[in-house]
Amino acid sequence: MQGLPATLEAVRGRIAEALERAGAATRSVIIVGVTKKHPAAVVDALAAAGIRDIGENRVQEALAKAPAVAADVRWHLVGHLQRNKARRAAEFFQTIHSVDSPRLVEALGAAGRPLEIFLQVNVSGEQAKGGAAPTDLQALHRAALGHPQLRVVGLMGMAAWTPDPEASRPAFRALRDLRDELNRRGDGPPLPYLSMGMSGDFETAVEEGATHLRLGTILTGPRPA
Repeated sequence: MQGLPATLEAVRGRIAEALERAGAATRSVIIVGVTKKHPAAVVDALAAAGIRDIGENRVQEALAKAPAVAADVRWHLVGHLQRNKARRAAEFFQTIHSVDSPRLVEALGAAGRPLEIFLQVNVSGEQAKGGAAPTDLQALHRAALGHPQLRVVGLMGMAAWTPDPEASRPAFRALRDLRDELNRRGDGPPLPYLSMGMSGDFETAVEEGATHLRLGTILTGPRPA
């Protein structure tokens, strides 16, 4: 991880350029460093380089890794969450990006712990991708608003994989439009955030309004086998 500071500086420069192109130079963009399959030392290296928002895909991996992490970091769950792991997730993570059904909302709400959540929407149309259907988003939002300890802060989505980042733009724009529509409805507090964009398409996501980028391989290299 010796080259991490320079890599991160380059990534931040690309984010700044994307913000300039979007006419949004003052928007804050949080990098969530995704450490799936990487050891605790990588989490500490990211923290030392200035990334203290750490994303994990699986509850069990995060729980096993965390005791060996020396840095003070904020843990984000960015992968699919099963309802039978909801209580443990609520007890450990500060933010969950993948809340995709009213039943999962109920399970997280039953944990009784204050928790920041994103509602995940399937904007790519791929069956393999998680997330609520766009037509079900309003009902999911209302379900989450029924649990005061769950603070809904925004929407999360993923574009279909493509070697062309520009091809991701329609999915990111659709997620932004869904967020804006919820805000216009005014059913709850405004949703300021959009969690979208990964290593291959983060600049396009920033141009379309991303506030949280889930970056793994571009920072840490390929995942261990």
